[in-house]
Amino acid sequence: MVPKVRLPDARKMITLEVVANTRLSPSFANITLGGPELEHFKPAGDDQAVRLFFPREGQEKLRMPRVNSEAWIAELLVMSKASRPWVRNFTIRRARPELNEVDIEIVLHADTPASAWVRRARPGDPAGIFDIGLTYLPPARAEWQMLVGDESALPAILAILDDAPESLAAQVYLEVPETADIRPDIVVPEGVHVHWLARDGADGLPGTLALDAIRQATLPPGRFYTWVAGESRMATGLRRHLVNDRDVPKPDIAFIGYWKHGRSSPG
Repeated sequence: MVPKVRLPDARKMITLEVVANTRLSPSFANITLGGPELEHFKPAGDDQAVRLFFPREGQEKLRMPRVNSEAWIAELLVMSKASRPWVRNFTIRRARPELNEVDIEIVLHADTPASAWVRRARPGDPAGIFDIGLTYLPPARAEWQMLVGDESALPAILAILDDAPESLAAQVYLEVPETADIRPDIVVPEGVHVHWLARDGADGLPGTLALDAIRQATLPPGRFYTWVAGESRMATGLRRHLVNDRDVPKPDIAFIGYWKHGRSSPG
């Protein structure tokens, strides 16, 4: 699925270093990156995503692509595996331009390259980012919004809520691996209702709880905009339900498959 994206006006490869590595809950860690090159990064808020480049285990240095366009992919592929970095997509959770810092929250899975890097990352370790823009683009016609995500989309939805106007009306469904991953201290506008769903070892694919909850929900009246991201089958399943069972116009749904269960990302 290829979502609509608002690309940044200008962007470049930015090399940074780890400033802090903070465990947030059993399933989440926050990596703070910083450095003077962040002067070239323009924070846009909402679900602003970046390519995150980080070294493979055993690599002492980070070799970043030099091309400031999508041609970086070809440059990366011709690198030898000994020098090629890992690259994954993540959301900027917070940006602090005055400090030249950004925060990226990362889900800790058992054996993924990103999880392994987070567990060993220490202040001073290199990393890099490349801005890839926004997919949260609510139309003015929407009377309210529905935001849905599994753990992989939690940072994006929390960032969207951070930037939300006080007038926002929304139903938010957030599925996380464990009850201990719930963020009880988040502050949202009065018209935003957050539904936390914890799997706590229950069988079923990630995203199933969120999808089932919405299928059974009585939704508010009025035309609404949906932004859903996470496991691919959850995103497509929710879109199918809204279109087929609730007569929601397709243009009012942004659905993004961040990952596919049982399939690793290339790189």
